[in-house]
Amino acid sequence: MTDSDLSDFTDDDLFTTGSIFARRELLRVGHVPERDRIVGRDDEMQRVGKALGPATQGGPPRNLIIYGKTGTGKSLVSRHVSRRARGRAEENGVRFVNIYIDCSDADTETRVARRMALDVRDDVDPSVHIPTSGIGASEYYHYLWTLLEEVDVFVVILDEIDKLRDDDVLMQLSRAEESGKTDCYVGVISISNKIEYRERLNERINSSLQDSEFVFHPYDAEQLRDILENRRDAFQEGVLEDSVIPKTAALAAREHGDARKAIEIIYEAGSLAEGQGSSRVTESHLEDAQREAEVNRFQELVAGSTPHVKYLLRSLAKLTQNNPSKEMFSTHDIYERYQQQATAEGSEPITQDRVYRLLKEQTFLGVTESHHTGGGRGQGSYLEHRLMRDPEIVIDALDD
Repeated sequence: MTDSDLSDFTDDDLFTTGSIFARRELLRVGHVPERDRIVGRDDEMQRVGKALGPATQGGPPRNLIIYGKTGTGKSLVSRHVSRRARGRAEENGVRFVNIYIDCSDADTETRVARRMALDVRDDVDPSVHIPTSGIGASEYYHYLWTLLEEVDVFVVILDEIDKLRDDDVLMQLSRAEESGKTDCYVGVISISNKIEYRERLNERINSSLQDSEFVFHPYDAEQLRDILENRRDAFQEGVLEDSVIPKTAALAAREHGDARKAIEIIYEAGSLAEGQGSSRVTESHLEDAQREAEVNRFQELVAGSTPHVKYLLRSLAKLTQNNPSKEMFSTHDIYERYQQQATAEGSEPITQDRVYRLLKEQTFLGVTESHHTGGGRGQGSYLEHRLMRDPEIVIDALDD
């Protein structure tokens, strides 16, 4: 296309958004909806509200540890309730500051301390200069404690806290008042996908936190359907085929009740329809979006894997494809297919013992499943393996 061709485009041509979506933000990951769009989490909201209730009157909040699988509403409820607590506190003349930190991004003490200092600065006094590099955690804490002199209550949500490399942040926050670093009441809401997270905390932190803990259980299909119905107005009226929401809910219910996944899939289905110039979002768009999501998830899972892991997974996927009546394959059979694959890729195959260990690693990650079987008369028991993903998905993910 020439420059003259481009000059013929009007702004409407360049920036067209199609006729599928009305309010895309309702389907954005991280969007915190209004109260009437939150489904099936009344009890959980009450528990978070009870922990923050005293803070709305200028008192100390209760620390919380919240557990649950991905997409069960932990972050959404925590952020929603803390925002409402802030509003109530302000009505009562209480200076309440709340911030949210994703520890999968800020995974060290220095990064979390920097994020806290910068976010509180933006809220309390944007004119304060805080370096974004070149100083350590202790300096960022100094900025934080100084800023909190203007605050009555500080609540920080630490999402995916199990991704933090150490627990010094919790020690600093839980002992801030006791050690005289601030007169501000500090509350911590820790969110983890791992129920065993608490066990890794040392006794001093457990003692200092004095927290309450509870679990968010997965959504069922009916709740997922209600969640999606409450976001129907993200789409233009009448563009969703009647079966799209029920089918999306059913797919997500099979995936451990993950509401985030349901919202992502229906958004991708809409995007596919929009990209194709369709006037409606159909089951076909949904199925394509689901497949694309599965491919993307598998790509993320194996992104850091060695080439030989990828050769191995492709080999098992090919074996599964070529033997539709057979689910399980011996280490020996997989190794033979792997040798062919590695050689075809121009690599020297690794040993069968190493392949055996790699298969065990993939079982730990949930990519494969393994069990011992008897080999029949004259044969000992041996290990068999099967792929826990659709082989076509695995091959497509490895091809891209």
